[in-house]
Amino acid sequence: MATKRIKISEIQNHLSDGMSIMFGGFIGIGTPAKLVQAILDSGVKDLTLIGNDTALVDTGVGPLIANNRVKKVIASHIGTNPETGKKMIAGEMEVELVPQGTLAERIRTGGAGLGGFLTPTGIGTVVEEGKQKIEVNGIDYLLELPLKADLAIVQAKKADEEGNLVYELAAQNFNPLVALAAKTVIVEAEEVVSVGEISPDEVVTPAALVDYIVYPE
Repeated sequence: MATKRIKISEIQNHLSDGMSIMFGGFIGIGTPAKLVQAILDSGVKDLTLIGNDTALVDTGVGPLIANNRVKKVIASHIGTNPETGKKMIAGEMEVELVPQGTLAERIRTGGAGLGGFLTPTGIGTVVEEGKQKIEVNGIDYLLELPLKADLAIVQAKKADEEGNLVYELAAQNFNPLVALAAKTVIVEAEEVVSVGEISPDEVVTPAALVDYIVYPE
């Protein structure tokens, strides 16, 4: 399907209660704020969020958690957002903590269509609970399973009209990975340019992975 441009208000057409949403960003840097706000405004609930962290209470995906829209979080850390910890302790929200490198690889594996991967990370810790352990050449590994999502929300520095994406420095974090592993990919770009204005060498996420680019109303 060719990449389409849609209005921010049309995002609600791609949302439903109980869906899983992957997001890019590190403590909110690289997380598409307008898309998060659109999800919040839609009233959708019981979401599963998959990303590096839950940012702060009022940044990144923090507002979704603070406003009780999230059922489960899969992330590498939650310490910067006290609301996440409070809801987890109160039993109001499930939190699955995954080592950062493992989380990135689980998402990449999901996007690559693989069945999982082996890693020694977490051996001998609570991370190994409930997971299959496999010995290879005398070394124990955990079998980590792939992660996929219904929707990925991505922030790009620049997009062309076909949907080829360029990211800015560290804001690239997790965005290219989540764009691989979701059924639908919606991009919030700071700038949309004509085809040909982005050098092929600059493209990080190709247009083939992008379904929609939002534009202001």
